[in-house]
Amino acid sequence: MSHQLSVIGTGVIGNGWIARALAQGWDVVAFDPAPNAVERTRAFVDNAWPSLEKLGLAEGAAPTRLTFVDSLEEAVAGADLVQENVPERLELKREILAAIDAAAAPGAIIGSSTSGFKPSDLQRDCRWVPGRVIVAHPFNPVYLLPLVELVGGEATEPRQIEQAQALYQELAMRPLVVRREIEGHIADRLMEALWREALHLVNDGVATTEEVDAAVVYGCGLRWSLMGTFLTFHLAGGEQGMRHMLEQFGPALKLPWTKLEAPKLTDELIDKVVEGCEFQAADRPVAELDRRRDDFLVELLDLVQKYWPEAEGLEGRI
Repeated sequence: MSHQLSVIGTGVIGNGWIARALAQGWDVVAFDPAPNAVERTRAFVDNAWPSLEKLGLAEGAAPTRLTFVDSLEEAVAGADLVQENVPERLELKREILAAIDAAAAPGAIIGSSTSGFKPSDLQRDCRWVPGRVIVAHPFNPVYLLPLVELVGGEATEPRQIEQAQALYQELAMRPLVVRREIEGHIADRLMEALWREALHLVNDGVATTEEVDAAVVYGCGLRWSLMGTFLTFHLAGGEQGMRHMLEQFGPALKLPWTKLEAPKLTDELIDKVVEGCEFQAADRPVAELDRRRDDFLVELLDLVQKYWPEAEGLEGRI
């Protein structure tokens, strides 16, 4: 059965959704009033397609199944799933989501790619089927990384979340249903904590951006790609697991090891971060770094999928 994804807003995230859906054999209809949006999207898909081919295309997958239209209303007509990706401004998102809600078929799910807003706030101006307007927050590059955080709002019914789960699974994603609304959801709150601490380390002259990244790339990041934070610490406790780890290292939580409040973003700190990142980039354009990242992720996904829960016979796990 063929599905249609409608994409409203075709920046980096919107284009990522487009590339993923096309690779899964979906029809995609897109709308973005920005100049050159069509050309930018087609160039984005062309750049992503070799990685998607390596990962494996679904039957019928083709870039030609993408259609651009001239209005939001035309874009969402016939959609099974609508993905909103407009800039992260609450009033703008409310306005666009209300227009989508009024134009889309009643049975369509409407997902917002918002990284921080709560779905109840997004649903507020929707008058038709507000409960189907949910947070569906992905991670860049959307066409390769499988996680999507699903968050329902006050008007959302369990069946609507279940319908959303099924649709995103058909896009070869791994939906993570967030149990209750919170700004920043789950993953961005974790990344924000690391980001704030990283800024302090650079600001205080403890490390350069390259050295902070090396601490993640060659250490904890390798473990996190398979086990995450909690299971990693469970193993750190030896045979007794997490209980022993907490007994042994729990007191360290009282020590001033971290500074979770962000440092002031002074011109000096901005210069340090920008210069550090430019040094790491080594004059390579972003498109080249994108391709390098994608090649790495394709090979990594091929490896880690052999160790995911279902490969061990642990069905029903995330």
